[in-house]
Amino acid sequence: MAERQTIYFVADVHLGLATADPREREERFVSFLKGIPAETTRALYLLGDIWDFWYEYRDVVPRMGARVVAALIALMDAGVEVWFCPGNHDIWTYSYFESLGMHRFDQPFHVRLEGKDFCLGHGDLLGGAPWSYSLMLRIFRCRFLQRLFSTLHPWLAYRFALGWSRSNRRKHAPYHFRGAEEPLYRFAVEESQRRHVDYFVFGHFHDQVDLTLPTGARLLVLKDWMDGGMPCGVFTGSSFELRSPGSPA
Repeated sequence: MAERQTIYFVADVHLGLATADPREREERFVSFLKGIPAETTRALYLLGDIWDFWYEYRDVVPRMGARVVAALIALMDAGVEVWFCPGNHDIWTYSYFESLGMHRFDQPFHVRLEGKDFCLGHGDLLGGAPWSYSLMLRIFRCRFLQRLFSTLHPWLAYRFALGWSRSNRRKHAPYHFRGAEEPLYRFAVEESQRRHVDYFVFGHFHDQVDLTLPTGARLLVLKDWMDGGMPCGVFTGSSFELRSPGSPA
């Protein structure tokens, strides 16, 4: 039997976001998951914003992405570990994914994989963020406000949240990572000065980034799934490759 060494990383699929063709994007992501060779794959890391909005009521979970959940279960049944880090769009995960067998983690998450040291996360807030964004996430994470939001009927809650997300997406131009000017870059440099890290891997910025830091570590940011293809990161045990939107899975 082949040794399980390969590890996949993906972020920012934004399932359910009504831009471009959301159904096509879901089908593309399902095809990607089904194309992962389970016999040689150790783990899949989901680094946030896989769903454009995810909110778990006690007895209700979103219907969008049901085939994605089924594909993830199939991977786990085949022996692949699935790890997920909530992003700023899918913060409200409480226990459903864990009940399926996934492993939840919060950023920054340090883990040693195949002899290399990784620091993983969604990427927002690390190194600082504008006060308005930090305040918004504090509101989103407030337990009292979450309970209050839970009193809304799911039909209303999802239409409000997805409509807001779609409106914000239309107002903002595509973002380009600013290199050493980014708080995330400064965070990675300082973190790699405190402890050894070979690879920093994040999402959130919707831009593909591969930078070597002054400490020798690599800072990698995964491309989002809005522009087609199957962008992801692949670690083979000896090297890390960023696959662009046009690359095969």
